[in-house]
Amino acid sequence: MDVMGDKATLFETGRFVQPSGEEPTRDEAAEAAEEARHRLHAEAGDVESMSVLGAMLLRRGDLDGAEPQLRAATAAGDRAAANNLGVLLNQRGYPDEAAGWWRIAAVAGSAAAAHALGRYHRERGDEPAAEYWLRQSAEQGHALGAYALADLLEHRGDAAAGQWMRAAAERGHREAAYRLARALDRRAGADEGEAGTGAGAGAGADDGVGAETAAGTPEAEEAEQWYRQAAARGHRRAALHLGAILERRGQLKEAGRWYLTSAKDGEARAACALGFLLRDAGDTESAAVWWLRAAQDGDGNAANALGALHAERGETQTAERWYRAAMDAGDDNGAYNLGLLCAEQGRTAQAEQWYRRAAYAGHREAANALAILLLQGGDTAGAEPWFSKAAEAGSVDAAFNLGILYAGRGEDRVALRCYERAAAAGHTEAALQVGIARLREGDEAAAERHLRCAAGGGSAEAAYRLAAVLDARRPKVSEHELGESSLHTKTECEEWYERAASQGHRRAQVRVGMLAAARGDVVEAARWYRIAAEAGSRNGAFNLGLLLAREGSEPEAAVWWQRAADAGHGRAALRLALVYARRGELAEGQRWADRAVALGPAEVTERAGRLRDALREELSA
Repeated sequence: MDVMGDKATLFETGRFVQPSGEEPTRDEAAEAAEEARHRLHAEAGDVESMSVLGAMLLRRGDLDGAEPQLRAATAAGDRAAANNLGVLLNQRGYPDEAAGWWRIAAVAGSAAAAHALGRYHRERGDEPAAEYWLRQSAEQGHALGAYALADLLEHRGDAAAGQWMRAAAERGHREAAYRLARALDRRAGADEGEAGTGAGAGAGADDGVGAETAAGTPEAEEAEQWYRQAAARGHRRAALHLGAILERRGQLKEAGRWYLTSAKDGEARAACALGFLLRDAGDTESAAVWWLRAAQDGDGNAANALGALHAERGETQTAERWYRAAMDAGDDNGAYNLGLLCAEQGRTAQAEQWYRRAAYAGHREAANALAILLLQGGDTAGAEPWFSKAAEAGSVDAAFNLGILYAGRGEDRVALRCYERAAAAGHTEAALQVGIARLREGDEAAAERHLRCAAGGGSAEAAYRLAAVLDARRPKVSEHELGESSLHTKTECEEWYERAASQGHRRAQVRVGMLAAARGDVVEAARWYRIAAEAGSRNGAFNLGLLLAREGSEPEAAVWWQRAADAGHGRAALRLALVYARRGELAEGQRWADRAVALGPAEVTERAGRLRDALREELSA
């Protein structure tokens, strides 16, 4: 018989090894038969059977039955029995005596005993002894020994920790696989110049899920493989991270499966993430079920999601209850959302209270919302520091709002710096303001760059101003007031005018009409003039009148000119004066001539004055 052989390894961080789930468990009848066989051989003096029988009884929790069998096998030189005797004594509360037996087994070559002895010394603060025995275990290929050694070295900041963590992971240790994946994830993020996504180095440390890492890098790809291995062995946080990776990649079905696996194992964050996936897929009811489960387990994000769901349904009391639950779970978004809810209901004082609570906790959007609330109440001095704090914390909206605040005071240079900060972060309106400022300064190249950013972000005003910049560069052509030229193709500036016009920009609509008229497309020109005029553009109404008059519809043209003149358009008033003069309605013509004189501009005032005088003479004749 091969004495001191590892025929039964039970010790695992002070507890008995449980079935891994990777091998089918035998039925009770087979186990009972095997136990009877080993008991028979043990009674006949078979040391190996004594050792195995002791291990079986120990696993079952029958310490009294196991101890004599293990002591007998140990006395006969079986190292596995010595290791398991140490486990038994440790379970009974005699760790020092247990260590004595582990030492005997470890010296005889038991990797499991060396691991147990290393753990014993580490728990007592004797790190040199702990490292010695854990290294003995790890070098024999023991996964638990490799993991414990890696943990010890990592605690010290020893670079060799990674080597042993990888060794443990390669030997099937799921926590090692998870921690190796986290380390690779952090490295991938650092390689991209991002903040590390991991938390502390300890085994229980974890971080938020969902932060972008450098997808596609070798580290990120390897991290995913280790997450898969750990998740496949039942590591719920690994399943959570794997789900997040797949979700970012757009593989939503597989992401959902891993989130579900993790959520069923009790990971609240996975239940919350699964809820968001279901909501995005249109299944709000199922999403609410998982959010509820996560919220009840203390997930503040899920509580906020439930609050938002009830708020959308108009169930404000229930929404408020869940926002409070989120706040109680330590999620500052709960206080911020309570502030939003109160603000929507007109409960300004309470909104300010909740915004302040979240803002003092570092919630940047709450700081911005608080500043807006204070500004609306006339407290400019109180608003400014909160805008500044939110902007410094990275709130793009706050940086833009701070710019508006300074611009209102006439501090244009300071305002411009705020706008530039917001524009650099992609704020559309801030980019527009920078573009306008650069135009005033004569820096057309910089203006165009910012206007393109703002126009691309959906700003109609930026699209119009960009078109105007491009339009001013075009060669001048001789055009009639309505526009007739040899232009037959749309230029880039016209495309930008059209984009602004389609977004409801009235001046752009008029300009698109003029460019269409220049191409000879009267129908298109009339369409855009009419859209602008009906939206309140006096230039659109005036030009539509000109177009209709040219087409022989002077009565309808007069209707649009009157609308333009009533809105303060001097040329439209002059046109009306001429229409009434031709009709012989001299008094009405004189009235509109007087209006044109008052409205101007200078050229119109002069012409309208001559017409008015002529009509007055004719009326007095």
